[in-house]
Amino acid sequence: MHEISLFTPFSSRGVTFANRVVVSPMCQYRAVEGCVTAWHLAHHARFALGGVGGAVIEATAVERDGRISEGCLGLWDDGQIAGFRQLAELYHEQGIPLGVQIGHAGRKASSASPWDGAGPLASAAPPRGWTTVAPSALVHAEGWPVPVALDEAAIARIVASFAASARRAVDAGLDFVELHGAHGYLLHEFLSPLANHRTDRYGGSFDNRARLALDAARAIRQVVPDAMPVWYRASCVDEIAGGVTLDETVELARRLKDLGIDLIDCSSGGIRGPVARSTRAETPGHQVPYAERIRRETGIATIAVGLITEPAQANQIIGDGSADLVAVARELLADPNFVYRAARSLGHPSPHDVLPRNFAFFLARRNIHAAGAATK
Repeated sequence: MHEISLFTPFSSRGVTFANRVVVSPMCQYRAVEGCVTAWHLAHHARFALGGVGGAVIEATAVERDGRISEGCLGLWDDGQIAGFRQLAELYHEQGIPLGVQIGHAGRKASSASPWDGAGPLASAAPPRGWTTVAPSALVHAEGWPVPVALDEAAIARIVASFAASARRAVDAGLDFVELHGAHGYLLHEFLSPLANHRTDRYGGSFDNRARLALDAARAIRQVVPDAMPVWYRASCVDEIAGGVTLDETVELARRLKDLGIDLIDCSSGGIRGPVARSTRAETPGHQVPYAERIRRETGIATIAVGLITEPAQANQIIGDGSADLVAVARELLADPNFVYRAARSLGHPSPHDVLPRNFAFFLARRNIHAAGAATK
């Protein structure tokens, strides 16, 4: 039988993924002071029992004021480690690697949840909102508060917070770390000329605008074990005149690779307007070309993400070399057994075996009985 690309293993440093489907980080807005709750355990249990190759925990703040919302997870305090350890154990029981996406929301922090409008909390009655920070004192959008422009001492503190959060991820037993450099949050704000009007060594030229991302990557790589992968999520293009271009992201990926970053998770948008939204029409696989070009030109591994909903589509992305992994989010919310569906539709010789034995045994037996009934 021919090899099914989606079901081949993939290794990143000392971590091996049994297949190429990973759970994309999905903010749940259900944390309490940054801590994991029963909701997060239930949310992730659906995927851990569904045969995914790996998973990434949602955007997790490196500082309390770096949260997107009041309900966002955090790793700014040792007391938050235990909940992440529970999540790791949940996946590890099924032999699935688990990572966490760590970041700082910058000027898009202190926001309401999406179902409450996703607007700034600063417009709500105090004390709900908090002061936001950014590379420059420029609002994200009309009606948003003016953030405080970070000085170099504060920048150094945030870099140290990234490293401290990565150490806590190690202590929690997580398998890898992903830096959140996308969607208009702090690392992306520094990179994009649309949000960064600084005139010091963190602004102006590409070298300067990329400095914070590279500083954070370097700091994390220095504190995690050599065998632990470190990934980076990028908004590969702003798609707005004067914003980040794909050429710049290719160069950023090249420099991140030189620092020991192992993979680029390729997204787009967010510097203005909605989070993680491309300005072009969203169509299935619309961000795949970003992953393909970065992989081809730099040699770094990539993840393709964005409206990947069909098994054949996911398999082709891996098979034609456009990316090394595919990240799935909303389709997994709709169908936590997407991987099982993929195994069956792509002709996997033992599709039930992608699931835990407790499920696989009874599903395989059901098929035998069904086949027998069909021949009578």
